[in-house]
Amino acid sequence: MDQISRRELASFGIGLAYLFTGGAAAALDVGGTDPMRFVSPEYKPLFPVLRRIAAMPPWDAKSLPNLRKPNALFVSPPPAATPPVVESMIPGPKGAPDVRAFVINGGAAGALKPAILHIHGGGFVMGSAKDGLRSLQEHAAAIDCVIVTIDYRLAPETRFPGALEDNYAGLKWLYAHAAELGVDRERIAVMGDSAGGGHAAMLAIAARDRGEVPLVYQVLIYPMLDDRTGSSRKMPPHLGQIMWRPADNRFGWTSLLGVPAGSARVPAGSVPARVGDLRGLPPAFIAVGSIDLFVDEDVDYARRLIDVGIPAELHVYRGAPHGFDRLPSETARQFNLVLRTAIKNAFDFAKK
Repeated sequence: MDQISRRELASFGIGLAYLFTGGAAAALDVGGTDPMRFVSPEYKPLFPVLRRIAAMPPWDAKSLPNLRKPNALFVSPPPAATPPVVESMIPGPKGAPDVRAFVINGGAAGALKPAILHIHGGGFVMGSAKDGLRSLQEHAAAIDCVIVTIDYRLAPETRFPGALEDNYAGLKWLYAHAAELGVDRERIAVMGDSAGGGHAAMLAIAARDRGEVPLVYQVLIYPMLDDRTGSSRKMPPHLGQIMWRPADNRFGWTSLLGVPAGSARVPAGSVPARVGDLRGLPPAFIAVGSIDLFVDEDVDYARRLIDVGIPAELHVYRGAPHGFDRLPSETARQFNLVLRTAIKNAFDFAKK
């Protein structure tokens, strides 16, 4: 790379091996303006990396095998010694394979703990529950909760509703096995980031509609909620130029839905932003950066929840790109404090 070495990238916790695979770079489309102009000055040490990310080849069927290689985008630190992590295989949806899950901080003696069903990100097409274990351990310790994270089947090999049903199977398993996991089954939340945030929103909707597992909270971190973003709905050119771009979004949603992103019709329950009635959903925490491709859809989802009487806490971080919490910054540190406080408060409120 021009201004930064592989070793320096690794020191940021950013693998970005994909940047070294060659191929045509994507053109930047910000109306002739340097995309770094819109990024918070806090990230200035990372500008060489972010600029290179902005020029990466688009996500598509050709690039997907490279993207799926270990540490292609982010270096995942190994799990810590504590809280404990236990891998389990749980019954999958009817006619589908069993689902791998990781239980963090489960089975501890003492009072029952609240729990989070976590869903990893990756544009619906990549990623693994193992990738985020270290950060989830930190959340579990700070919040004093149990976290179960699910390895759902990925698109395009598995179309909707495969991943939703995997995640729902995980939620039902958590609820059914609450006692042995040390979980208070009346205090269960769902959480995810990016595509995982979209999956968490889908899961909250499915849980409401099926009426089998009550949820007290949904934590949506820069969630992927609307297939029309960057397809049938053109975005301002300064949004979504770093980390996750309109072409990437079209590929991710098309891979999941099995029809082109932005189509007039999509499978029911597959796109949270298209669900007409949000009444009866659990309170929400939503966070997104101000230059994230998803900022408009995330702000609008929070507004729609509020309009039907669902408490929603919304945070928009100035000049922050998609995935900002994985970049070394004061914003990321403050975000984690705010996030954990919000989840603790939600669990405390549900206990009363």
